[in-house]
Amino acid sequence: MPEAEATTSFKAGLDGIIAGESAICLIDGENRRLSYRGYNVADLAEKSSFEETSYLLLKGKLPSSAELEQFKAELLKARYIPSQILAMIALVPPHTHPMDMLRTLISALSQHDPDVADNSETANFRKATLLLAQAPVIVAAYHRLRNGLQPIPPLKKLNLASNFLYMLSGEEPDEYSQKVFDTCMILHADHCFNASTFTARVTAATLSDMHSAITAAIGALKGPLHGGANQEVIDVLTQIGTAVNAVPFIDKMFAEGKKVPGFGHRVYRNCEDPRATILRMASKQLGEKENDTKWYEISQEVEKYVISKAQEKGKPIYPNVDFYSASTYQVLKIDHELFTPIFAMSRLAGWCAHVMEQHANNRLIRPQAHYIGERDLNYIGLSKR
Repeated sequence: MPEAEATTSFKAGLDGIIAGESAICLIDGENRRLSYRGYNVADLAEKSSFEETSYLLLKGKLPSSAELEQFKAELLKARYIPSQILAMIALVPPHTHPMDMLRTLISALSQHDPDVADNSETANFRKATLLLAQAPVIVAAYHRLRNGLQPIPPLKKLNLASNFLYMLSGEEPDEYSQKVFDTCMILHADHCFNASTFTARVTAATLSDMHSAITAAIGALKGPLHGGANQEVIDVLTQIGTAVNAVPFIDKMFAEGKKVPGFGHRVYRNCEDPRATILRMASKQLGEKENDTKWYEISQEVEKYVISKAQEKGKPIYPNVDFYSASTYQVLKIDHELFTPIFAMSRLAGWCAHVMEQHANNRLIRPQAHYIGERDLNYIGLSKR
């Protein structure tokens, strides 16, 4: 092996490789700790709002009352999307997955931004505010249009979480449902150098613009090994149907060599994802409030059985953020194909914060590959092949 290769460490999937520095999110997989800008995510989920958490991620500090009110006012003004974008949404074929639609429309929004090429902190913060406000409107509008309904404009008096639920159904959510959904958005807001965030940073590192980086991130999030897993979870729960069917159904999946979605994590290897702990309780309490505990009960049976089978093999495995978010969204009566777009709407806060951090102290991200192909082959002319 050449000396250059011998001194270069290699791990498939960059597993455990430190790829950069960040002050945005800390993940301590050994101690089940997740924090945004130094604040424990459990505290933020309980005491904060998605707007306040987004400000924290983007600005690096908790806002004062005046700063938070100003940010909310800016988000409110930003919710109204250009008429040309609404027209584009109406032209998207109804069979198109909402993630494909969102990827296209976020890219299209860049054409309506006069500062699209401006990567300054001020311009990027303004663009982040626009994206945070406009993505839920776009997702809700497309959902209604593809179902033969007219889009519902947002209400001034509602926050981002409440407005999204309102724009889907036309009914204002009750206070508890709004709080649960807001908590879900906080828990999905960032998770360090996950696949989609790293994709956004790689794009930003070329000094490309915010919209390009977010469009790339959405493409990465769409995959079933990343954000798409939450839709796979509810598909499994729906096929199981009742709690008593959980064990035989999961046994059949194991026999067919299939993985149960919503379990395992590259960082939380030997412990439960701390976000799953919060979402489990949210799923339980929301189900009890809505007199619809079926999905939580199925989830519980699946969780117990998957964990017990893993323990038999000496390979611990636990639920991740996707598992109990599925049953929670189900009780909130959210369409299954919107589960991953909701992930994107939430993760926009973290993506934009990482793009801003990358632009502020940039270096082109350019790893090397460990070459495993043929060497020193003699060229054979075309006539002799």
